[in-house]
Amino acid sequence: MTDLRIDAERLWRSLMDLAAIGATPKGGVKRLALTELDRQGRDLVVSWGRAAGLAVTVDRIGNIFMRRAGTEPDLPPVVSGSHIDTQPTGGKFDGNYGVLAALEVMRTLDAAGLRTRAPLEIAIWTNEEGSRFVPVMMGSGVFCGAFTLEHAYAARDIDGRRVRDELEAIGYLGDEEPGRHPIGAYFEAHIEQGPVLEDADKVIGVVPGVLGLAWYDCEITGMEAHAGPTPMPLRKDALQVATRVMQEVVAIADRYPPYGRGTVGFVQVFPNSRNVIPGSVRFSIDLRNVNDVLLNRMHDEILAYVERVQSESGLPIRIERVSYYPPCEFHPRCVEAVRRATAALGYSNMDVVSGAGHDAIYAARVAPSGMIFVPCKDGISHNEIEDARQEHLEAGCNVLLHAMLEWAGLAR
Repeated sequence: MTDLRIDAERLWRSLMDLAAIGATPKGGVKRLALTELDRQGRDLVVSWGRAAGLAVTVDRIGNIFMRRAGTEPDLPPVVSGSHIDTQPTGGKFDGNYGVLAALEVMRTLDAAGLRTRAPLEIAIWTNEEGSRFVPVMMGSGVFCGAFTLEHAYAARDIDGRRVRDELEAIGYLGDEEPGRHPIGAYFEAHIEQGPVLEDADKVIGVVPGVLGLAWYDCEITGMEAHAGPTPMPLRKDALQVATRVMQEVVAIADRYPPYGRGTVGFVQVFPNSRNVIPGSVRFSIDLRNVNDVLLNRMHDEILAYVERVQSESGLPIRIERVSYYPPCEFHPRCVEAVRRATAALGYSNMDVVSGAGHDAIYAARVAPSGMIFVPCKDGISHNEIEDARQEHLEAGCNVLLHAMLEWAGLAR
């Protein structure tokens, strides 16, 4: 069956047709969750699914499932998908590729006249991006029980509009209880959103897992004073102390290669005047690693360093961990199915641990799950210039096709 291939031109046309809904002047897409444009995108993809003979159901958080029947309907379906909502300055491929690659798998099997034992399904998850409503990965999070439907319904956008009302307004407030939909296995194809595959000149990223994430708020309190009359030894400069902690965030990540990550991305300096010694500094800390053991070591090291700097400087330092997402290890059988499909098809490949969040993280809580990465130009994503080569998208979809077939089994 390794000679079975998807139709690359058809996949590309579908991506470009969907990208026309919410297209931006710079060549990207702005299609925020639960807007009128999101409705148009959903309607288009659902119409393609119905044209392919797929049965469509929608749950109460707006997740869409499109089912291709198997010869053994009691088997749980093998599901693939992603999201079609975008960032305000999003691209054509983030999320959209995963949904339309799954659709192309269905179309390819139809064209070949092939049936699977287990049903196959496409999942379109609601509000993965979290750019209009938080929390991120909302639909898959409610589905797996990470947070309640009521919590998601109550979320409001900047204009005060609620999730439940917006779902109803666009016609995607479904009846099915989230999480009641069975999943036998889940696969998600995605652009890498980073530079590793392109830098290594590899076509397929086999994804064994997703980095865990710990977010912290840190605040250092000093004393504002005039920059001229105050001698250096007598200053209580909160910014100079803060920069020591910031540098240690990067140093900690460097001590835990290859997957250690340390970032300070948000800083507030008070009073933020050029001739006033900073009296307080608030900043974020983002630590990531591939497993809990390493991430906990990084946690312990930043707390110990903060305690040391507080003692040496005499300035009070408050640090609080405000978010924690545990590392996600994908199911070995799903990872190996992707690896076998990649090898059988002859594509160059490497293991790539994801540094970004995906719906597959939540899907992995309820079913064996795995991911397939393909390169994106310059590693750029969440940007209107996001781009990917057609032959890479084709390769990832071919791998998805054969990984799903391995799980679902061909009917005799």
